[in-house]
Amino acid sequence: MALEHTAKSSREIAYLYTDTFNKFISESTVYRLLKRHGLIQTPAFELIKAADEFKDKTTYVNQMWQTDFTYFKIPGWGWYFLSTVIDDYSRYIVHWKLYRNMRAEDAKETIEQAIIKSNLKPGQRPAKVLSDNGSSYIGAVFRDYLIGQGIKPVNGRPLYPQTQGKIERYHRTMKSVIKLDIYHRPEELVKALEKYVPYYNNERYHESVKNVAPADVYFGTQHKILKKREKIKLKTLTIRRKEYLRNKIYF
Repeated sequence: MALEHTAKSSREIAYLYTDTFNKFISESTVYRLLKRHGLIQTPAFELIKAADEFKDKTTYVNQMWQTDFTYFKIPGWGWYFLSTVIDDYSRYIVHWKLYRNMRAEDAKETIEQAIIKSNLKPGQRPAKVLSDNGSSYIGAVFRDYLIGQGIKPVNGRPLYPQTQGKIERYHRTMKSVIKLDIYHRPEELVKALEKYVPYYNNERYHESVKNVAPADVYFGTQHKILKKREKIKLKTLTIRRKEYLRNKIYF
């Protein structure tokens, strides 16, 4: 399984095994087995500590979104800028789009499309949108749009990107995969992102949301998954205990 899913950590393999075969296996056991076979890899990116996150913790989906630009250079084409909206609570990527610039209008359009994709009604807008202090976000175009939608614009502390820790970590995680290839046209980069974002949303187990996928939290199916895992764990441990006692008596 680890060889088939080389991008997954030992933690993710443990939960994937449980969800696939309905048998519990601990993270430590998976780590030990993979290490024995030389299959443990060092992460290609540096993680930001949880203590460096935004101080006000969210408690439900669509309570606050984080948004930011990150950049890619395509040989022969120049710089392109990826604008993303991530739900703070679930880590779900609500919307993204690749732009040629980092204009306030581009940042505004990203939020507009995120609202449409999330199917939020006028009275159900996120309470806050957290961004950095880039010119795209502090100007009147972006701020007035948010206020007009009933959304409070919030800016992180200057020169302290960890305030937007969740979207910063997403960028690092995403780039550690996307930048493994060289793209000769913008369309190739878009196709790579179209493949990666669904994987991140629907397949990648996120440790900070109890090792389910962001989509499971965003759409409210995580409780069913966690309950099923607990039953599998209890059943597996009960069977192992009986086997242990039977072998102990036999010998």
